Amino acid sequence: MERCVVLVDAGYLLGAAASLLAGEPARSRITVDHSALIQGLRERAEADTERELLRIYWFDGAPDRVPQPEHRRLRVMPRVTVRLGALTRSDGRWAQKGVDAAMHAELTELARNRACSDIVLVTGDGDLLPGLMSAKEHGVAVHLWAVQAADGDYNQSEDLVAEADERRVLGRSWITRAVRARDTGGVCPPQPVTRPEIAAILAAPLPEPADGRAQANRVTSRRNGSAPAVPPPGDPTAPSEDGASARRDGRAAGPTVRGVPTPKDLAGLGRAPAAGPPAPAPAATLRWSSDRGWVDRGGPGESPETAALPTLAQLTTAEQRWADREEDITAVSGDPFEVGQVFARRWRDRLSAPAHLTHLTAEYPRIPHRIDGELLRYAARFGLLAHKDDQIDEQDRYAIRAGFWREVGAPAAAESPATQD
Repeated sequence: MERCVVLVDAGYLLGAAASLLAGEPARSRITVDHSALIQGLRERAEADTERELLRIYWFDGAPDRVPQPEHRRLRVMPRVTVRLGALTRSDGRWAQKGVDAAMHAELTELARNRACSDIVLVTGDGDLLPGLMSAKEHGVAVHLWAVQAADGDYNQSEDLVAEADERRVLGRSWITRAVRARDTGGVCPPQPVTRPEIAAILAAPLPEPADGRAQANRVTSRRNGSAPAVPPPGDPTAPSEDGASARRDGRAAGPTVRGVPTPKDLAGLGRAPAAGPPAPAPAATLRWSSDRGWVDRGGPGESPETAALPTLAQLTTAEQRWADREEDITAVSGDPFEVGQVFARRWRDRLSAPAHLTHLTAEYPRIPHRIDGELLRYAARFGLLAHKDDQIDEQDRYAIRAGFWREVGAPAAAESPATQD
């Protein structure tokens, strides 16, 4: 077959690009336009080999081989196949396992089956030398591509370089078409982007303190003219309903919520508070680290109307479930904020009783425990679980819930007279 195939070791390509552009091989130091990168690889391969591209194989590592958001974007691109090895942490460093073996197997299989006439290898690992030699013995021309090294020296195995039929270097000008260094603002590490929606959730009012120490703190704060301090999410000193530390069962306590939302609370979402008399003040404490939701599940902190809100699974038919899965695979990138939006859009659009939406928005910024648990389990499909303890990262949980509220609040914002003006 007069076609070419590209095998990409993503760890090498992006690590070397990070070294070149940011001075260290950490992939967190760069941002990648994967669409532009794949297009650049295709054009360069077809130009260098003078063959039509059959396919680009993207080899990378992932915790438990669960596709991360970037893998989900890549695997639905035309002519791209993603192969994942394991990503393990040892001595404080992440290491890929099984990626080299997968590349070796693909390389030899393509050559043995004569699926192509030219193979482009984007790697520097000498472990692929036997596979490269085997491909040559089957009559395949092997092109080895390197990323320009930051210090001007080789960043590839010398044996691999010597055995390749053709060798090219991807220089800085080519790399920067799709990759750029993150602006870290000097020596300080990059800080996560703050979304107004997340800030609105974190600014939810606290309940009146019941114990003497909290009362004394409140009095002191009033004397000083300052607001009482809010324990940060995950603070082991944050109180729970039973007075015990939330760390005891491995779940961090977060902000507590009292009363119905005010216009100020919903300013970030553009949604007016629900009409009608104020609802009873919920006494439950939201544990942001748990998909179990509230400490007093179904207790006095949750009204019967809220407890009766349907889950997305109850609102979804078999046909819709299939279409949802198709959309998840082909269109949802896995960004935490987007995941929350997608879930909320489906839940909102499938409601048969508009009153359900009114009951839900009256709980802002709480999400009732059954729906919240279902939301986090849905998010776990997209590789958002932290590998260390199989929990979703704190900031990701905030982003997921903020995306949920943004989508729920979108129709009301569009219908608002203030918005129309």
